[in-house]
Amino acid sequence: MDLTVPDEMAIEQRVRDAGLRPTRQRVALANLLFAKGDRHLSAEELHEEAVAAGVPVSLATVYNALHQFTEAGLLRILAVEGSRTYFDTNTSDHHHFFIEGENKVFDIVSGPVKVLNLPEPPEGLEIANVDIVVRLRPKRPR
Repeated sequence: MDLTVPDEMAIEQRVRDAGLRPTRQRVALANLLFAKGDRHLSAEELHEEAVAAGVPVSLATVYNALHQFTEAGLLRILAVEGSRTYFDTNTSDHHHFFIEGENKVFDIVSGPVKVLNLPEPPEGLEIANVDIVVRLRPKRPR
C-alpha cells in the first residue's frame, strides 16, 4: 500500500480540520488537488481534471471551492499573469519559476531567495507573504 497518497477519508478529514464542511464535491476536488503531491493548478485545469475523472462539477463550483480552500489555509494563491491565477498545494513560504508561453509554474528549490529592504507596511497592517515569480523563456539565439 502506498502511504504517500492520502486516501479519501484522510482528505475528508483534512477538509473538516480546515473548518469546511466535507461535501461530496469539496472532497472530490480536494482529492484531485492533494492526492498527487505539491501542484500548481488553475481553476480551469482542476475543472478539466474533475470532468475527466467523472466528477459532476461546474467551473463556478471549482472556483468557489478553491477560494474556500485558500481562505481555510489549504492552498496558497499565486497570481502570475493578469488574468491567470494558480492555486498551490504547498502552503509553505517558497518562490516560483514561471515558463512564459507554456503557462507552467514550479517551485524554486535551489535554496533560499533573500528579499531585502521591504517597505514598512501601513499602520495596523503586517506583511503576510512575499511572492517572487521568476519568469523563464527559452534562450534567444545570439
